[in-house]
Amino acid sequence: MNEGFALVFGFVAILGAVAAMIQKDPFDKLVSLGILAGGIVPFIVDRGYLDVAIAYALIVPIATIFILLVCRRGCP
Repeated sequence: MNEGFALVFGFVAILGAVAAMIQKDPFDKLVSLGILAGGIVPFIVDRGYLDVAIAYALIVPIATIFILLVCRRGCP
C-alpha cells in the first residue's frame, strides 16, 4: 500500500475511534464505528485477507440493521 494512503486510512481509523469514544447517542456512535471500519478495511485488504474483507462487508450492514432496530426500540 502506498504510504500516503496508509496515513490517510490510519487517520480515518483514529478519527472514527475518537469519535466513537466521544459520542453519547447510539446512532452517532454507530456512524463513528462505520468510519472506524472504513479506515480499517483497506489494511485488511492490503494484507491479502480478501475473504475476511468480503465477510465483513456482508455481515456489517446486516448487523447495523439489527443494531438500529434495538436502538429504536429503546427510544420512547
